[in-house]
Amino acid sequence: MPALPASLGLGLALGLGLVVGSFLNVVVYRLPRGESLLRPASHCPTCKRPVRPWHNVPIVAWLWLRGRCAACRAPIGLRYPAVEALTGLLFAAVAWRFGPGAMTPIGWAFAAALVAAALIDFDHRLIPDSISVGGLALALGLVPAARFAAGEPFAAALAASLAGAALGAGLLWAVGFGHARLATALGRRFEHWPGEGEERPTPGSLDYWTWFPGLGFGDVKLMAMIGAVLGPAGALEAILAASVAGVLLGLAYAAATRTWNAPFGFGPAIAIGALLVLLVPHDFLGP
Repeated sequence: MPALPASLGLGLALGLGLVVGSFLNVVVYRLPRGESLLRPASHCPTCKRPVRPWHNVPIVAWLWLRGRCAACRAPIGLRYPAVEALTGLLFAAVAWRFGPGAMTPIGWAFAAALVAAALIDFDHRLIPDSISVGGLALALGLVPAARFAAGEPFAAALAASLAGAALGAGLLWAVGFGHARLATALGRRFEHWPGEGEERPTPGSLDYWTWFPGLGFGDVKLMAMIGAVLGPAGALEAILAASVAGVLLGLAYAAATRTWNAPFGFGPAIAIGALLVLLVPHDFLGP
């Protein structure tokens, strides 16, 4: 059977990404609220009327409706088509990067998980375990299997995923834990740590080891998932790239809010760093 032309393959990946991006909008809205991702069907948050299938076509429907609900004319945020477009472009980039093979669908799932985690963290400053821990479990099974299918010994591939998860989570945990201990020693106070009327955690409590100012433990778990996909070298590079992205996003956020001490999630910066490592050719991910 002849191979599909490269342009057609990228077009199909783009189309799939647009559809997945539409679903990610549902995930980002419902998952942190504990709502079902399947029921009820997509509906307008203002008038609650179901969205008809032809009004749910990614990007096209938003343009056709001029960014408003077809029933009540309430505005539909620009973020909806932006997430669809971003996911579509990421899917096309992953297909271009890895070509036909087992790493492409893994890369798609990885990119989708990072987009969802970044947006939920931006909105709520939390990263659901269903994304980070669930993604970690899948990555530890699927990534070694994909590399084994590409000719790498399974034991070596599994070891790389385990080492990447441990290194990614361990480094980020060490940063958060060290900062918390330094902040405590210096007597620094944070608006959100500890909570109002709460004492700072002591070594005998779990919070002492997992609750940090400025860095959520959800970030640590997300880095474990990232390391399981990218391996130890990729996890290290992702943290370095995320640090730079975090500074730039922090400056932009400070300029937008006109304050230098407003807390914001680190998840978007982590996602940017991980996606850069995924999409830039590396020896440890293949040419």
